[in-house]
Amino acid sequence: MLFIDEINRNNPTPELGIVEATNPCGEEPLLPYESCVLGSLNLPRFVHNRTIDWEMLAKVIGQAVRFLDDVIDVSQAPVHHVEQVSHLTRKIGLGVMGFADLLILLGMPYGSPESFAVADKLMEFISSHAHRASMALAKEWRGPFPEFPGTLWGQRGGPPLRNATLTTIAPTGTLSILAGVSSGIEPLFALAFTRHVLEGRQLQEIHPLLLKTLEQRRLLTANLLAEISATGSLATVPGIPDDLKALFVTSHELSSEAHVRMQAAFQRHTDNAVSKTVNLPETATSVEVENVIRLAYQLHCKGVTVFRSGCKASQVLSLGIPYRSAEAARSDGIQAGLEFTGECRNCTV
Repeated sequence: MLFIDEINRNNPTPELGIVEATNPCGEEPLLPYESCVLGSLNLPRFVHNRTIDWEMLAKVIGQAVRFLDDVIDVSQAPVHHVEQVSHLTRKIGLGVMGFADLLILLGMPYGSPESFAVADKLMEFISSHAHRASMALAKEWRGPFPEFPGTLWGQRGGPPLRNATLTTIAPTGTLSILAGVSSGIEPLFALAFTRHVLEGRQLQEIHPLLLKTLEQRRLLTANLLAEISATGSLATVPGIPDDLKALFVTSHELSSEAHVRMQAAFQRHTDNAVSKTVNLPETATSVEVENVIRLAYQLHCKGVTVFRSGCKASQVLSLGIPYRSAEAARSDGIQAGLEFTGECRNCTV
């Protein structure tokens, strides 16, 4: 669901027209023929000893803004008009991935008051430093984007910017898989799940931070992994401390309100929009879906995505992992008693 009125209230270049649509995932509202270059910060890389390295983060933000701005100039558009419009506004969208992993490394459960505060502070920091970097580029020989004088920024008398937008929160589906982190700002979908890919192939995954934590707590056993593999959650597994159950909360264990409030926390400091899915159980009613949409609108999100489990015959992700036994898994040379089935026999945890 898109909230076009909210999107256009924040349209930085209204003199060029109104926004009528976004990309398929909803995080990038664009004018006709416009494009935007996206990039994402790998958040777990900025955590050391349960603390965010703000100095390192600021440095990388500046480098990322310069890099994304350079991409605009070296890119070749398939249609000349796309290139013309894109250079008028020079939109970039710096975002994040691995937010759920960052919270785990900080020792904060996703959906807790502390997690909302971290989200707000983190995105405000990224936004402010991204804008500073764009101002610095505009002061150099590069100059501001051509449409700057007639934009909301120019009309308010603000300092020139190199880019009409600086930030976007994308889903980072493929990026996060390559980086080995959680996707975008999503909570963990599950602690163990099967990813259905092309040609019927399956990739079975278990969260590496969970394995590391269980090993550190001396809780890691083949029987425990069998329990987790069956459900993808710690919620009903006996013998797991409550603090671990809270820390490794999954998307279906969170309330719909927690999902929406996390999206809103990031949207407050994001120029473009935020891609975020509210995962609901099969039992969710139309009234519950309506409540999610109304809350998202009230909190000034630019759109919201709701997915009720089981509403499609085939899903990209499904809970749990097919499991035989520790002995059978070890015979296949796979660590920790997990079995990887289907054609993809060489996947790693």
